[in-house]
Amino acid sequence: MNEAKNHSEYELKLHGIKEKLLERKKELEEQLEDLYHQKKTATGDVKDSGDEAQSSILETLNISLQDAELGEYNMILQALRKINEGAYGICIDCGQPISEKRLVSYPNASRCLSCQEILEEKGGLL
Repeated sequence: MNEAKNHSEYELKLHGIKEKLLERKKELEEQLEDLYHQKKTATGDVKDSGDEAQSSILETLNISLQDAELGEYNMILQALRKINEGAYGICIDCGQPISEKRLVSYPNASRCLSCQEILEEKGGLL
């Protein structure tokens, strides 16, 4: 009976995490679409060298923002795929479970805290 209760609590938490991921996925899709439309309408508006410099800076910022959002979007897709496959919450490096606390605060985490720290110490070359 206790095992069934724990399983249903886990399923409930997993459902909440999945909903959070889906909500963030939708937000990112909207933001990426807005960035795409801003970039599309901004081309051709350059009038002088000052406008050109400002346009270049804004384009660089938009590309940087778009890259960051696209990276997060891909991580969310990966987390959703793992949920559907039943492999969610397992560290991709050591194979151990990722703590529930970490998953709640960072639902698209693919590494446990220890492996993430090792990755960051090595400069992301794990």
